[in-house]
Amino acid sequence: MTRRPSAAPPVALTIAGSDNSCGAGAQADLKTFSAFGVYGLTAITCVVSEVPGRVEHVQAVTPAVLRSQIRILFEAYPIAAVKTGMLYSRALLRVVSEELADRLGMFHLVVDPVMVASSGDPLLKPDAVRAYEEELLPLADVITPNLDEAAVLLGRRVKGRRDMGAAARELRGKYGCAVLLKGGHLRGRDAVDVLCRKEGVDEFVLPRLPGRETHGTGCTLAAAVAAGLAKGRSLRTASLEAKKFLHRAMARQWEWRRGRTATAALRHL
Repeated sequence: MTRRPSAAPPVALTIAGSDNSCGAGAQADLKTFSAFGVYGLTAITCVVSEVPGRVEHVQAVTPAVLRSQIRILFEAYPIAAVKTGMLYSRALLRVVSEELADRLGMFHLVVDPVMVASSGDPLLKPDAVRAYEEELLPLADVITPNLDEAAVLLGRRVKGRRDMGAAARELRGKYGCAVLLKGGHLRGRDAVDVLCRKEGVDEFVLPRLPGRETHGTGCTLAAAVAAGLAKGRSLRTASLEAKKFLHRAMARQWEWRRGRTATAALRHL
């Protein structure tokens, strides 16, 4: 008996940096896509030498190399969703914006405006912030800033949980896209994210998991949203499923010890 091939899964593309510790960046995105049953593609912007808590070196690819990666993938695959992560420089941001704008309407676009690593190391050159605001964010279906990134985009600090709804509405009004504002940096018993769409504001709340390694959580959440959209989920459903997926991954994380130091990683599967 000849076996018929199973239906091909939906396809999602991550345009992001390569994290050699595989907890963040394109590697975390691919793990997330796989966990959701989505076939993942990558267009690499930078090679990053890092481990949780420490970024040692960043080497960007050339704009021509990034453009080639994006173009050849769109020629070969029916890409249903695109997630952007670390874009690093104005030149690379411009390439991404140009290539995606030329194909707008063919896919869902999730923009994670990566600016600073969990370690505090900068992952975006200062002159690239305006390129984000003027060229890429207006193309997005949804953006997923954390509170620090939201403060940069708003020009003011987000003052706690009560201010998150207003901040998300302000960002939506400013860029014309939905906003999933991540509240993981807040203190408190609960981990709160706020989704602002044209239909209104939703608050997603799960118990905070104390003492957990947070390397790559933002990447994972945004990739999970992109995977849900690629599978035809509504933005609200995709965001809620992403929140629950990240919570499970953090609750079951792995940990390795070398001497007095510990290294942890999310369990994406």
